[in-house]
Order: sequence, then C-alpha cells, then structure tokens
Amino acid sequence: MSRAASDYDRPMRLLVTGAAGFIGTTFTRQALGRLPGAPAVERLVAVDLLTYAGNFANLDDLQDDVRFRFVRADIADREAMAGLLADERVDMVVNFAAESHVDRSIADASPFLHTNVQGTISLLEAARSHRPLRRFLQVSSDEVYGSIAAGRASEEAPTRPSSPYAASKAAADGFVQAWATTHDVPAVVTRCSNNYGPYQFPEKLIPLFVTNAFDGEPLPLYGDGMNVRDWIHVEDHCLALWHVLGLPARPGEVFNAGAHAEVPNRHVTEAILRLTGRPADLVRRVADRPGHDRRYALDASKLRATGWAPHRSFDEGLAATVAWYRANRAWWESVKSGAYREYYEHMYGARLRSVEG
Repeated sequence: MSRAASDYDRPMRLLVTGAAGFIGTTFTRQALGRLPGAPAVERLVAVDLLTYAGNFANLDDLQDDVRFRFVRADIADREAMAGLLADERVDMVVNFAAESHVDRSIADASPFLHTNVQGTISLLEAARSHRPLRRFLQVSSDEVYGSIAAGRASEEAPTRPSSPYAASKAAADGFVQAWATTHDVPAVVTRCSNNYGPYQFPEKLIPLFVTNAFDGEPLPLYGDGMNVRDWIHVEDHCLALWHVLGLPARPGEVFNAGAHAEVPNRHVTEAILRLTGRPADLVRRVADRPGHDRRYALDASKLRATGWAPHRSFDEGLAATVAWYRANRAWWESVKSGAYREYYEHMYGARLRSVEG
C-alpha cells in the first residue's frame, strides 16, 4: 500500500476528540507543529470534556494559533458532535476520547460504556451524514486481543477482552466496522500497544512509578511483576496515526501500531529506579488486580510494510520520559493533588498497608 497523495496532501480540517488527554495532546501538538511530510492543517477543532485525565494546560499555549479551536463537550452528545462537523466543515475525525484505565473500569464500568461505546456511536452517527468526510480514525488498544501466551496478535486475531475497559474498546471497534460496512462511513481502526511519554496521567505504571520515585514514595508493583507489555513512545504512536491517515485503506480496516518492545513490568520498574537514582526498597509487591492479562504482544508488521517504523528504542524513550517528568514537576504535582489522592488511596492504600503491616 502507498499513500493516497492526491487526497491526503490537501489541507486538513480535523476534529480531534480527547485532545486534552495524553495521546490526544501529542497528536494535536504534532498537527499544529506541521510534521515533515504531513499535510497542512487548515483547522483543528479540539474536543474534550476535561474529566479527571483531560488537562487543558496541555494545550493552553496553542490558543494563539488561528487554526486552533477548543470545545469542551461530551462526545456522546450527538447533536453537539453533528453541529461541530457541519459548522467547522470537518473532513477528518480522529477519536482518542476514552476512559482508559483498567483499574477504574473494574471499580465502575458505566463511564466506559458511556464514553467508549455510546460516545463512539455518537461520533459515527454525526459522521454518517457528513459527506465531506475523508476519514474517521478510531484509536483503539491491543488489550482487545486479551492475553497472548505466545507469538504476537495480528489484525486477524479474534478479540478476547479480559477487562471492562478492553470490552468497551472491542465493542467500539465493532461499531466502527459496522458503520463502515452498513453506512459507508470511511472509517478505519488502529490498535496500539502501551503508550508512554510526556503528559501521561500518573495512574498508569510508568508516570506513577516515575513520580512516586522522585518523591521517595512506594512503587506498588502488582503480583510478581512479570506481566509483559509491548511499549511504544507516544510520539511514535502518533506518527503511526498520521501514516494511517495517508493510506488508501479499506473501510473498517484495522492496523496494529506497536514497537515490538516487550518488557516485563518488573524490568520497567528496575529501569525507572536506575534513571531516578532511587533504591530498590521503594518497590512494594502488592495484591494483583483481578483478571490481570499476563502478556500483550502486538504484530505491527502490516503497518511496517507500508513504510512506518518507530524511531525510539524503549531504553531511549524511557530515559527521555523520566527527564521530562524531572523537568516538569509543577505539571505532575498539580495533577497529583485533590481528587487524585483519593483515587490513589482507594486503589493502593489497602494493598500497601497489607504489605507494610
């Protein structure tokens, strides 16, 4: 497959949902920074409801860009989404908006149904009658494939979600493919492996452990720490998304975006301790989460065959990420205040006390 230059190279009018979240922030900043080889962005409408993980401070410095407009809205509001697509003459939709933390989905799955499933359907319905649309890109997760005992999951692998979060993403993927087939929406799906990098909310392993290590706080490592994840730097993931936007894909087609960098959580933890200069006794082995998938491994050879490849090794990317959190303490200290402390106590308080007691 090669890039559809005549269509892709026209200036884009983008609607980016979940734009103030971790991956959406990186994609939005890349869009307005004009990546080499990427088309010009004529207009970018950034949508985010600014729930706990959406942080407008991530985008605040973009407000002076005449191409940029921020809208605080719920993607499940079908009327609002349809209005934005029409009023802004959007021709590309990239949907990052999602509840994304497995632990939170185990505690309460209802927000995941609302945003990840109903919100995706709302966007699809808005796109269904919006004929100038060139592409609808649904950003999904390798977690829909479930635990992979051996080898790597290709795009043809069945979805076997283990958590409510993964189930909600698998359902959303199915609706995207159904709207592509039934309603001719020009939609494709990408499934990425575990992202890490700047601006990640510190409920996920790497930013949680990095910021806790800087503060000399315990690192709550689930179980034996040998759960394996395929790690991709967020900037490499977003470059994969730009690449997919330029491919002449079939409606409903799926592309895996992974770095083929499979590392056990224990080894990630040890690397973080080395990079932060903290002692190993900060690590606390705590009770595992229910249904914790043992191994994720994503086969991204299909996308690589079209010319995309990640730029950063995991060691390089992790070192750069730790450096970013070291240099941006004010950002994460602000995030780890207020309601975050209540969440942290709810998720880890009893686990840590049972280990330390």
